[in-house]
Amino acid sequence: MNRKSGLLSALALVVALLVSMPAVMANEARVAFVNINFIMEHSPQAEAALEALEREFSPRDAELVAERDALRQMQERLERDADVMGSEQRAELERTFRNRSREFKRAQDMFSEDLNVRRNEELGRLQRLVQNVILELAQEERYDVVVTERNVLFASERINITERVLEKLREQQRSAR
Repeated sequence: MNRKSGLLSALALVVALLVSMPAVMANEARVAFVNINFIMEHSPQAEAALEALEREFSPRDAELVAERDALRQMQERLERDADVMGSEQRAELERTFRNRSREFKRAQDMFSEDLNVRRNEELGRLQRLVQNVILELAQEERYDVVVTERNVLFASERINITERVLEKLREQQRSAR
């Protein structure tokens, strides 16, 4: 019996240690939360990337808008003047309209594809930058775990480092100028 009670006491001690271990570890662990979506929307680098894309693609967009308007006018003319045009003139205008419409559609598709590729490049670059800043801040401030908004139902402001990450990004943007 003595041996059995000693074994039970040792087992009880191990269970008690295992049960209390998460509480001890939780007191020592430093956890932080970062809202990456907020950072991606509000960082100066995100704004700069959007402005760069706008500058790069606005001339092509303006050309597409002008061509779309010209095609609309051509279609209106076809509908309005079809009865008074000669058959050859109407056939030529319809052929021109079809060809330009096809070219317009092709140019629109190329524009969308090019814009998506560039947007994804800028987004990837920005994601890498944000991740690096988060890692840098986590190491500087000795966090054990940094979680993002994905699958987090609640994070108190006490552990939210989103603004500090955003401030570091702002500092980097200022020093890059």
